[in-house]
Amino acid sequence: MDPLALGLPVLVALIAIALLFDFLNGLHDAANSIATVVATHVLRPQTAVIWAAFFNFVAFLVFGLHVAQTVGVGIVARGVVDGAVIFAALIGAIVWNLLTWWRGIPSSSSHALIGGLAGAGIAKAGLSAVVFKGLAITAAGIVLSPLIGLVLAQFLVLIVSWVNRRRTPYAVDRRFRVLQLFSAAMYSLGHGGNDAQKTMGIIAVLLFSQGLLGAEFYVPFWVVITCQAAMALGTLLGGWRIVHTMGSRITKLKPIQGFCAETGGALTLFIATGLGVPVSTTHTITGAIVGVGAARRATAVRWSVAQRIVFAWVITLPAAALVAAAAYWSTRVF
Repeated sequence: MDPLALGLPVLVALIAIALLFDFLNGLHDAANSIATVVATHVLRPQTAVIWAAFFNFVAFLVFGLHVAQTVGVGIVARGVVDGAVIFAALIGAIVWNLLTWWRGIPSSSSHALIGGLAGAGIAKAGLSAVVFKGLAITAAGIVLSPLIGLVLAQFLVLIVSWVNRRRTPYAVDRRFRVLQLFSAAMYSLGHGGNDAQKTMGIIAVLLFSQGLLGAEFYVPFWVVITCQAAMALGTLLGGWRIVHTMGSRITKLKPIQGFCAETGGALTLFIATGLGVPVSTTHTITGAIVGVGAARRATAVRWSVAQRIVFAWVITLPAAALVAAAAYWSTRVF
């Protein structure tokens, strides 16, 4: 295959669109990292996004690139991938992200990208294009990541409540205002580690499809740095519509609960990233927030809001897939 089969301008344009998705991922999912720390008034929104963006960026120093490997070659067969498939996948994910951001719905940027990639691959080569093992692992993450986040957050609430049972509410509040800085940092680290790698995988498989990586698939270092920077910049600009939903509309939070939600979510992301599973940071933190709310009492959670969020989760994969398929077919026409 000619390494420049797409033409250099087209290749650069596709990489730019991928980085735009990465930027929008940071913009869209910034709320995941900062909603709790803002809702508990530990940090002002402007300070919180700087805090989150820094840890988004340095995540590559902590995690391997297992998620990028999964996205690059574990969702759609590498022989199917070409410029049109990548373009359609990114359009599907970006359109869905912008729609849910506009509506203030914390859907999953990650699963929008996975759905877009699968939809574009199917549009090109049918169901044989899909690597069902990788897609099944990702689909399982839709269910398991919020459940694990919920359980871990509830478990942490029980532990910290027991450890601090003899302290006054004022002393507990002051302690966890400090500890929440660290839990927010951990969650932002997990967010940057898992989410930025999805775009890395997309760009790397595009380069691989053009013969620019040689015989073996890998993620070049410049791709790693560029993707981390794009996500951090998106986080820096923030996603204030979704901060409101995540930080206050699901349940009211105090610093001790914010700490438990962020820590439970961060542990879930660390495990998933280590295993190479592309989970949703949105799903994970939502499950954790529901967990800390339900640990107080079931009525502390606004279940109608949670149901609306779950509905968005369910339709994200097929919706992004349909948009991506339409985008792919449009490239064939024009």
